[in-house]
Amino acid sequence: LLLLLLLPQDEDEESVSEEASSEEESSEEESSSYESSDEDEEDSDEERERRIEEAREKRLERLAKARESADKSVLRSPICCILGHVDVGKTKILDNIRRTNVQDGEAGGITQQIGATFVPADAIDKRTAPLRGNRPFDMKLPGLLVIDTPGHESFTNLRARGSGLCDIAVLIVDLMHGLEQQTIESINMLKMRKTPFIIALNKCDRLYGWKSVPDCPIRDAFKRQKDHVMKEFDDRSSQVFLQLNEQGLNVSLYWKNTDPRKYVNVVPTSAITGEGIPDLLQLMVKLTQSMMQDRLTLLSETQATVLEVKTMEGLGTTVDVVLVNGTLKEGDRIVVCGLGGPIVTRIKSLKTPQVLKEMRVKGQLVEHKEVRAAMGVKIVAPGLESAVAGTSLYVMGPDDDEEELKETVMEDMADIFSKVDKSGEGVCVQASTLGSLEALLTFLDSDDVQIPVSGINIGPIHKKDVLRANVMNEKGSKKYAVILAFDIPVSKEARELAVEYNVKIFTADIIYHLFDQFTAYMKQIKSQEQEAARLEAVFPCTLQILPQCVFNKKDPIVVGVDVVEGIAKVGTPLAVPTQAGIELGRIASLELNHKAVDVARAGQSVAMKIEAVTAEQQSRMYGRHFDHNDQLVSKISRESINALKAHFADEMTKDDWRLVVKLKKVWGVQ
Repeated sequence: LLLLLLLPQDEDEESVSEEASSEEESSEEESSSYESSDEDEEDSDEERERRIEEAREKRLERLAKARESADKSVLRSPICCILGHVDVGKTKILDNIRRTNVQDGEAGGITQQIGATFVPADAIDKRTAPLRGNRPFDMKLPGLLVIDTPGHESFTNLRARGSGLCDIAVLIVDLMHGLEQQTIESINMLKMRKTPFIIALNKCDRLYGWKSVPDCPIRDAFKRQKDHVMKEFDDRSSQVFLQLNEQGLNVSLYWKNTDPRKYVNVVPTSAITGEGIPDLLQLMVKLTQSMMQDRLTLLSETQATVLEVKTMEGLGTTVDVVLVNGTLKEGDRIVVCGLGGPIVTRIKSLKTPQVLKEMRVKGQLVEHKEVRAAMGVKIVAPGLESAVAGTSLYVMGPDDDEEELKETVMEDMADIFSKVDKSGEGVCVQASTLGSLEALLTFLDSDDVQIPVSGINIGPIHKKDVLRANVMNEKGSKKYAVILAFDIPVSKEARELAVEYNVKIFTADIIYHLFDQFTAYMKQIKSQEQEAARLEAVFPCTLQILPQCVFNKKDPIVVGVDVVEGIAKVGTPLAVPTQAGIELGRIASLELNHKAVDVARAGQSVAMKIEAVTAEQQSRMYGRHFDHNDQLVSKISRESINALKAHFADEMTKDDWRLVVKLKKVWGVQ
């Protein structure tokens, strides 16, 4: 029996130990399989990075080859932006350029494209004929592509990575008013991007006694004018030239310019009568085709920039694109930068408006199977709702890697988002496009402005944006609970929520207006904070009582004093350190030459009323507890010094701070 009882137990033990060992083995296998899967993931990540890098190198290699093999004699249309201050005549000049040939209604007329106007070579030829005296014009360009929306918003959006897509700019200056705020900003932007430009000195027809001949070359127009008109032109233009010199520009009238690389060409124009416009067009063509041949060589590789994102009835969300190089076809797969990440989609249709004579027919767009550079075109495709204006658009070719293009497309956004310190204090900034957001951030970061930014976004303001700005209220930085909105709408719900949470929303279409609104708000906040901290902040002062000017010895003590050092302010608590530091109360009022004042500085003699705050202070009496041999000193503390630093630093001089250091020792403040 014993044997029988023992045997099965042994078997059980053996089986248990076997199970345990098999479990150990399986767990080892499992752990090793986990380890290997981790390694696989690491490998796949590294592999992915390597694959993306290889694809990028291949793409850039193809682009370099395309540049090398491109036919240097085949040029694309240069892209031209028109910049200048409000009301200098940007749109008028554009309209004047645009109206060429339209009346004739001929096929060679100017086509109005999406976001751009294409001025063909024969139109330029015809317009500039009077200038050349019918001499032939060696024109190698197919025409000019003038960006429609004037102003520097479109210029900031026309930025491909690392370089502006804008080949040449026309900066319009008002002959009557000279340089204005936006003109100077435009000059700085052109310098920063190193974009070549021509200055159009507009509004010549406003000179007193000007005789106008429509569409005449400017030098012919000058010959017809009387002496006093030319004298006024010389006076006004020399003033403008001086202002341009102050901005670091060498300028010269274009027919007197011996070296266009060193001197900026100036063309006097009149947008209303069209005088000087032939000169402007000819100069733009001559400069671009002679000096920018490499840049204007037509490439097979597609290069495009998103100008605007618009919602259209019947089409949904569409993007307006400037196609600089290559071709776009219906059905192409494109990669676009989106707010939430890259967007990969197929082109459903490509649309451009009809030739200008039929532009009156509202909303009738012409469909194309294929468009060639350089051109403004509207792309209709699904999923473009969150596309970002001002970024590059890529076409996926057979040799391209999707992951690599996605990364490349998002680099623009990543660059800008990395500039913002999300954890710190600062305002929230929102703009309509990536270009204008970048311009706004650059402006806020400039030395004159220095406004910190903690959050950025693109597109209209919604409730979530208000909640994000409200974080500053929660952090206790009430002054930064602000959204600066540049050229975008604010939803009704967001406005209501902003009022509820006490978040300020400032909207404007011009960057300076935003800055002015915000600085006015900051001043208001500062004065509120100073008001709140006025009792806590104690200004340092040392006062000497004048024995012949003691008017009341007991509470309220009224005496005449000399301010020996520092600033005596109404509300300052006073004490007598030489009499065991007894406290007398706060300064209730000051009189200088029988007039009430709030502040008395070192060297002034004033009458002063001191009111007690506590019962102990009420018992203090001149002659018993202190007299004219004792100096009265402001009672400072660590809190009062902090309040001075935080809110009143600009009212304190170096001598005042030295007195603070001295008084710290007197009152034993750490």
